[in-house]
Amino acid sequence: MTDTIYAVGDIHGHLNQLDRALALIAADGGPEAEVVFLGDLVDRGPDSRGVIDRLMQGQAAGRPWRVLRGNHDDMFRRFLHGGVVNNARIKSGLTWTHPRLGGLATLASYGIAAGEGTPESALFDAARGAVALDHLAYLDSLPRRIEQGELLFVHAGIRPGVPLAAQDPEDLLWIRGAFLDDPRPHPWLVVHGHTALEYPRHFGNRIDLDGGAGYGRPVVPAVFEGRDCWLLTDAGRVPLIP
Repeated sequence: MTDTIYAVGDIHGHLNQLDRALALIAADGGPEAEVVFLGDLVDRGPDSRGVIDRLMQGQAAGRPWRVLRGNHDDMFRRFLHGGVVNNARIKSGLTWTHPRLGGLATLASYGIAAGEGTPESALFDAARGAVALDHLAYLDSLPRRIEQGELLFVHAGIRPGVPLAAQDPEDLLWIRGAFLDDPRPHPWLVVHGHTALEYPRHFGNRIDLDGGAGYGRPVVPAVFEGRDCWLLTDAGRVPLIP
């Protein structure tokens, strides 16, 4: 019998969209459905704290949920550890606290009111006092990939042709062009987020489930049976094919 597993793309601090996705999954697979969350829990949306709380609570209650680390989650945890706001992988050169990246929205969800000009040292001090240690420990614990049968779940993608054990961990969080532009089959169907689309899409060798929640679009969960994929909507399952 083929295993059934659900996946949720980038949430970006939109707790209402997470709850809607969870309701669609429960309606299709019941309350004990196995779910993989593809990372980018935080930034841009209004309630990153609530998103982390919801996932932590679900896992603590025994839900079979697994959560990956996204690049935005990693930027948040790096800031909490040492006030780091820069990352060489951000081609624009913007910092995590720039409005386009959404770090200030994440801090606001923890009660830290700040403007773009607020000194980063002040933000760091405030964050270390406001963000619960268990949230930081949770972010630190998130894996970068999950391999299950014919599926590989990862936030951003993989370096094509490189064995999984030899992948650069940063590629799993940040890669785009070398992965997105390669049409060759991988050993698995790669299920990822990170690169926002207008709507989830199947590319043959990969499926991008980032439907753009970070830009105000809905989170659209998916269900997999082997390599077969359906998107979950209010009207039920909709096949997602190349």
